[in-house]
Amino acid sequence: MISIKSEREIELMREAGMMVSKTHQYLKDFIKPGITTKELDQLAEKYIRSMGGIPTCKGYEGFPASLCTSVNDEVVHGIPGNRKLKDGDIITIDMVIDYKGYQGDAAWTYAVGEISDEKKYLMEHTEKALYEGIKQVKPGNRIGDISNAVQEYAESHKLGVVKELVGHGIGKEMHEDPEVPNYGMKNTGPRLKEGMVICIEPMLNLGTADICILDDDWTIVTEDEMPAAHYEHTVLVTKDGYEILTPRLDEE
Repeated sequence: MISIKSEREIELMREAGMMVSKTHQYLKDFIKPGITTKELDQLAEKYIRSMGGIPTCKGYEGFPASLCTSVNDEVVHGIPGNRKLKDGDIITIDMVIDYKGYQGDAAWTYAVGEISDEKKYLMEHTEKALYEGIKQVKPGNRIGDISNAVQEYAESHKLGVVKELVGHGIGKEMHEDPEVPNYGMKNTGPRLKEGMVICIEPMLNLGTADICILDDDWTIVTEDEMPAAHYEHTVLVTKDGYEILTPRLDEE
């Protein structure tokens, strides 16, 4: 069932979303060659708790960490560990923060040192695909309008659209109705209404769209070992459009 959030709920989700934004901004300075993904996770958890937030991912269905840290060909759900980041890597950091029972969720892909032009292209156009989807958010439009906008942009830039993983509604729970795929047809799916909150999150690959899951039962990688990028915002449907609840603080 798709829930419409009250003003009080929206305000708490703004707070949760801002904590996500601040944590991403905080971590940026640490994303350098030589740091381990576990060190990033520890920094994030300490910072999140210092603000009064709770890292939702930690313990979620057994997930052992506060962040998902997905490097290069890892699409999503990479588990932080002793892997050291290297010059030329890209890393997606995906986090969900609980504030007073409500969730904020955002993912961003970061360059580690100097990266290849191919990876720059992947990051640029995955981010732009996210905003093409967000542009479709307003009352009366449908989920399929978002999905179609993401797919058309991604495929016009020759990027593989992961179909097994989707965006989602969000509120008291990390994952709520409706599902928000990154592919689909216009004028299909649930209609958007003021007060809905959804996560739009293109997961795009430089090569094939095919993916597989590693033996840890969490980490999802590209089948062809080509790099993947993942960008996500928590988005509120407003009276006449949208509000991004997880703003990029480095763009303000």
